[in-house]
Amino acid sequence: MAKIISIHSENPQKRMILQVVEVLEAGGIIAYPTDSGYALGCMMGNKKAMDRIRKIRKLSKHHHFTLMLKDLSHLGEYARLDNSSFRLLKKILPGAYTFILEGARDIPNRLLKEKSKTIGLRISDFAIVKAVLDELSEPMMSVSLIIKGYEFYNSNDVRVVLSNSVELIIDAGHCPPEPTTVIDLSSGEILIKREGAGTIELIS
Repeated sequence: MAKIISIHSENPQKRMILQVVEVLEAGGIIAYPTDSGYALGCMMGNKKAMDRIRKIRKLSKHHHFTLMLKDLSHLGEYARLDNSSFRLLKKILPGAYTFILEGARDIPNRLLKEKSKTIGLRISDFAIVKAVLDELSEPMMSVSLIIKGYEFYNSNDVRVVLSNSVELIIDAGHCPPEPTTVIDLSSGEILIKREGAGTIELIS
């Protein structure tokens, strides 16, 4: 049975954040709110938890997970990008965007999309996400919480569906499910793959 904890969406209580971190570091999966709806997350090195998330979402082994970073400082460890792409990221992040980038040479294959060797990266502007990542020793692997036939607006909606599938659900009040704007920079051009919560007016 999933544990549900309430965390303030703008001023996250540190003792609650540390409970989340404890669950993640013990190998658990969390359902957590972001600036673009609920998502499922686990530690980057936790292949078993990633497989469980695929099962929950009914995803193929080729589905892109997103790497949730706390800021741009470690970006070069996971992705390769030119100066103009980096300037774009610096201009519009943090925010409700997912960037598809060419993966760095030395990162594990499980982090990459198999054929294209690309990686999805996010830096969220949501206080709870930032607080969790501040306490973690590595980025978090994440996918949006999308299950056919259900809408997830709050923790109760999540509990009804995932109570026996995840270790922890974060309650932060109303969390409308609007997906991120997806921008593919892996070819050296700016390709908008999906318009979502992040405004495309800042992209140029």
